Amino acid sequence: MKEIIAIIRMNKVNETKKALADDGICGLHAMKVMGRGKMQVNFSVLDSLGAQEEIGGILADGLAKGSRLIPKRLLTIFAKDSEVNKVVDMIIKVNKAGNKGDGKIFVAPALDAVTVRTGERGEAAV
Repeated sequence: MKEIIAIIRMNKVNETKKALADDGICGLHAMKVMGRGKMQVNFSVLDSLGAQEEIGGILADGLAKGSRLIPKRLLTIFAKDSEVNKVVDMIIKVNKAGNKGDGKIFVAPALDAVTVRTGERGEAAV
C-alpha cells in the first residue's frame, strides 16, 4: 500500500478527479496549499490567469516578489501497490502541459490503514 501525494495546478483538480474516478480510483483528499519550486516564476503570467488567492489570511501576491508563494492543490491518494503506476500515470497524463510548475508527485509507503466502521486493515481498508 502506498500514499501518492500530488501537487498540481489549481485549474487541473476537477479534470484530475474525473480522470481518476473514470479509471476506478475514487478515494482522494484535496487541500489548498501554497508553495514554490526551484525555478523562478513569471508572475505576470500567473497574475493574468487570476492566480491571486487568499489562504490562511495571506494574500498570495502580498509576499515579496522573490519569495512569493504560488497557490496549488495537494492531492493525497492511498492506493494498493498494484494500482500505484496507474494512478501516477493518470495524474501525469492530465497535468502534463510541458511547462515549469506542472506539478510534482511523491510516492511513499503507507504502513497500515484501518476502516473505522468495519475494522478492516491494510489494503482491504483502501
